[in-house]
Amino acid sequence: MEIKLNPIAYVQNSIHNVTDDHWGSVISVIELINGTEIAWQGIEEFSHVDIIFYFHGVSDEKITYKARHPRNNKAFPEIGIFAQRGKNRPNKLGVTTVELVELSGNTITVKGLDAINGTPVLDVKPVMKEFLPRGEVKQPEWSVSLMKHYWE
Repeated sequence: MEIKLNPIAYVQNSIHNVTDDHWGSVISVIELINGTEIAWQGIEEFSHVDIIFYFHGVSDEKITYKARHPRNNKAFPEIGIFAQRGKNRPNKLGVTTVELVELSGNTITVKGLDAINGTPVLDVKPVMKEFLPRGEVKQPEWSVSLMKHYWE
């Protein structure tokens, strides 16, 4: 089965190179292509949205299926790509929950999107409490250490 996805928008921000940390204050504008701003109708009532995007800067040769140390840091255990949020994923998909700052015409402004300028956006979904995890979120200690400065 072949699946074809087309971008609905592109990320516009000042970040041109991937970085491992300090994404929390990044402001990004997401402008719908084809001027279909009616798709945004009602989104301003939500405080946060999920942005689903494509890691367009990852070459196919960089995709990994083997276990590896996150960020190539040997202090972290070797784990599979599905046990981490690295960009070298088989389908190169990223998803981040961001703060919705503003809606204006066919653009939304968001805060805390960890995607570089020009990144294709595949979908935007409102964050609803009912879709958040039910119960306690569990994660290993190494991931807490890895994320320590991510959102600063």
